Amino acid sequence: MANSSHLRIGSRGSQLALWQANHIAEKLRAQGHEVSIEIIRTTGDTKNNLPFARVDTKGMFTKEIEEALVEGRIDLAVHSLKDLPTTLAGPFTLAAIPERADPADVFVSTRFENFAALPAGSRTGTSSLRRQSQLKAQRRDLEYVEFRGNVDTRLRKLAEGQVEAIILAAAGLERLGLTQHVRERFPALVLCPAAGQGAMAVETRSGDSETIAALGFLDHAATRFCVTAERAALAALGGGCQVPIGIYCQSSAEGVLITGVVASPDGASVLRAELEHQHGMAAEALGETLAKRLLEQGADALLRASLP
Repeated sequence: MANSSHLRIGSRGSQLALWQANHIAEKLRAQGHEVSIEIIRTTGDTKNNLPFARVDTKGMFTKEIEEALVEGRIDLAVHSLKDLPTTLAGPFTLAAIPERADPADVFVSTRFENFAALPAGSRTGTSSLRRQSQLKAQRRDLEYVEFRGNVDTRLRKLAEGQVEAIILAAAGLERLGLTQHVRERFPALVLCPAAGQGAMAVETRSGDSETIAALGFLDHAATRFCVTAERAALAALGGGCQVPIGIYCQSSAEGVLITGVVASPDGASVLRAELEHQHGMAAEALGETLAKRLLEQGADALLRASLP
C-alpha cells in the first residue's frame, strides 16, 4: 500500500467500471481512507469493435490493470467478477467480493414487451455465445446479431433501430440507472447467468497485507461462497469468457442450490444439472461436482463444438 491513508484504485474507463470503482471508493472513504482512481485502458477496450471470436478473451479486461498492480502504480483494482479469469495469477488475490447485485440477464426493447412477443426474424443484439445458445433453444426463428460496446453504445444502437431488442445484465443497468427499457427479467431456468454475473471483485497483490486488511469489511461471505462455486464449475469445464456455459449458485431457505447449463452454439442441445449444497461441502467441491455431472451428460462434445 502506498501509505496507511491513501489507496489508489485501478479501473477501466467505461461508465460501469467507473461506477463500480467510485462505489468502492466511497465505502473506503467512509472508513477514513484517502482514495484516488486511475483509469487504465485494457486490451478489451481497444478492440471493442472486433467480434469476440476474433479476440483472445483471456484477461482482455484485466491484463493491463494487473500490470499496474505488479508495478505498484495502484493498490487495488475493481472488476466485474465475470471479466476475471477463473484462476488468478500468483501475485494476486481477491481481497473482497461485496454483496452481489441482481445476477439475471434482462430483455431490453423500446417496442416489444417481452422475448416471446418478438416477431419471427427480429434482430436481437448480444455478443455472448452463452446468451445466444440458450435463447436459440427457446427461439430459433430470431436473428442474433453480434453486439459489442459499452451499455450506452448498445442502448444507442437499439434506439437507432439497428436491432429490435438487446440482452444485457440486470446489474449493470441498475448501477447506471438505465432500467427504463427493461421489459423482462429472464429466470435462470430460461437463461442461466454467467459465473460471477452481478458481482464485483476487489483484487490486490497477495503480499499486500495492509491493503487486504483495509478491504476486509467489504467482503460478503454468502456471495463469496456462491461465486467461488460458480467459478470452480466454470474452471472444471474448461470455460472462459466466450463459451456457452451458464452457472448460477443461489442461497435458498434450504441452503444453497447451484445450476449449470452447457448448450451447443445453435441451441439444439442444452444440458442442465442442479445440485444442492451438502452441509460441510466446500464451495470449490460444490462447483467441481456440478461440472462433473455436466461432463457425464456429454458437455465436452458441446464445448468442443463451440470452439472457433
